[in-house]
Order: sequence, then structure tokens, then C-alpha cells
Amino acid sequence: MKIVLIAVGLLFVVIQFVPVDRTNPPITGEIQAPDNIMHILRKACYDCHSNETVWPWYSYIAPMSWTIESDVKVGRGDLNFSEWSDYSPMKQDFKQAQSGELVAAGEMPLWFYIPIHPEADLSKEEIELIVAWGKEAE
Repeated sequence: MKIVLIAVGLLFVVIQFVPVDRTNPPITGEIQAPDNIMHILRKACYDCHSNETVWPWYSYIAPMSWTIESDVKVGRGDLNFSEWSDYSPMKQDFKQAQSGELVAAGEMPLWFYIPIHPEADLSKEEIELIVAWGKEAE
């Protein structure tokens, strides 16, 4: 049993050396939205959907670091508010409408994000604002 604990501890130390990309690329053209919408997007969406990710302390500890890096990479790939102007007007409208739909359906923010980021737990009023903003693009 003692050998197993030592091996597990050693493995935990070794995996800390697996590199993780926690960069924030330059902002090339941020979304322009009303202040109330920007406030909601910044508090509930920007960590995964922008180049302004705030990397929490636990993002430096494997294996959580791997999961967080992957989530941010996927999130930025799906929607990046820091590269909004790189999208065509049609794609901007689609992404805006889709954002409202995903928030309305309770799919965003992700359920596992909210417990560790309680500020991202949107109120009914905030959900209604994002849904209405999304519908403006339809």
C-alpha cells in the first residue's frame, strides 16, 4: 500500500510537467454590444469565449489544467468575442442568435462552470436580456 501511495504521488508530480497552453492571443476585433449585454458576456462567457481568459490557480494543476485548456480551446473555436470583427456579418448574426438560444435552453454557461464561478449564474432578467439580444440578430 505504501508503494502505491508513493507511486501515485510521484505520478502526480510528474504530470505537472506536461505543458499546457494558457495564452491569451491578441484581441483582433471585440464585439460591440450594449453595455448591459457586455456586462453579462464578460462575467459569464469571456473566460471560455474570448482572448481575455482569467486563468484561475487550479488551471496550473494537472489534470485540471488539461481539462480547462481544452474547454477554453473548444470555447474559443466555437465563439470568440475577441475576434468578432473577423466574422462575416452573417456569421455574427448567427453567433448572436445562437448565443441567445443556448442561454435560453440552459446550455450556457455550462453547468459545471457555475459552481466554481457563481458570478456566471445568470439571473432570470439577465437570461431574458441575452435571449432578446439574440433575437435581434434573427
